[in-house]
Amino acid sequence: MTSALLLWVAACAFFSGGEPKSGAWLCPSAHAQPIRNLIARLRGQKFPPGIVEANGRIEATQVDVSSKYAGRLLEVTVEEGSAVKEGEVIARISSPEIEAQLRAAQANVQKAKDALAAAEADISSRQSALEFAKADFERGQELVKNGHLTKQNFEQRKRNFDAADAAVKAVTSARDQAQSQIKNSEAEVERIEAIIKDLTLVSPRNGRVQYQLARAGEVVAAGAPIVTILDLTDVYMTIFLPAADAGKLAVGDEARIILDAAPDYVVPATVNFVASDAQFTPKTVETKDERAKLMFRVKLKISPEVLTTYYTRVKTGLRGLGFVRTKAGLEWPDDLEVKLPKVPAKTPDAKASDPKTPEANAPAQ
Repeated sequence: MTSALLLWVAACAFFSGGEPKSGAWLCPSAHAQPIRNLIARLRGQKFPPGIVEANGRIEATQVDVSSKYAGRLLEVTVEEGSAVKEGEVIARISSPEIEAQLRAAQANVQKAKDALAAAEADISSRQSALEFAKADFERGQELVKNGHLTKQNFEQRKRNFDAADAAVKAVTSARDQAQSQIKNSEAEVERIEAIIKDLTLVSPRNGRVQYQLARAGEVVAAGAPIVTILDLTDVYMTIFLPAADAGKLAVGDEARIILDAAPDYVVPATVNFVASDAQFTPKTVETKDERAKLMFRVKLKISPEVLTTYYTRVKTGLRGLGFVRTKAGLEWPDDLEVKLPKVPAKTPDAKASDPKTPEANAPAQ
């Protein structure tokens, strides 16, 4: 009885804006219903059986933008709080060593092309010599049969023909090697160009810069994060439920979220994930009481349509309550019907007129 009285007094103070004044111990009739609602909610009697609530906080998918290669940070084009689009340049890294490697590889390509041109020219000359030696050898075969050519001269013609044929094969091989060297050198150029391209860091998705972890002029190591981006189109609340409640949920079930910072609004969500392992596990689970202590992590993902509409208002870290239904087909109470703030009129500007930018679909703050 004493605890109920204290709760009632606290509720009166809360709705009257401070300490209860003289005559305020009996709450005004205008505040009677809100106070009863508050007491009922605090006692857990606000919602019918089948509606489960749990404390949670808003989180978003977080992505670190890092460099694959070491170098000096030339510039960072965004700041903390900046909205970024997928593919937008985030930072640039300078690496004179890699640029020098590119110039050397390009020089090797030109060297291989020059070798190919020389080999092709040599093939033409050697081919003419081979045709002459071949014709001389074939004539010698007829002459030696008729006795008009000595065997010694005939063997000389044969040696000349074999030498010319070998020369043609040698320069042909040199041409093939030059062609192969061109391909290898061009592949090396492409590899280094890919590295240089990776030195320009771009945003992997639409979002907002949460942290800037490095500044222009700093030398960064390979894999070191430069900025951290929050994907504000992938936002969810993490709650923990007892095994008895979590076991009744299915991925895709409807859910509701009420934030402490905006208690007048009910945000639609869906059950996106239910952990298969308990997060808080007692030492033993032989008894029913101990099994009841098992808690499972559940993610309530906010509707993407809502996130797109209120993009600029989305913030992570906010605390609140998550609500799920453990009975299929149960109607949501009136207090948990979806209720969102009105979308303010858009202010015409260059950025808002671009439908590709997330801010174009978001209300002004």
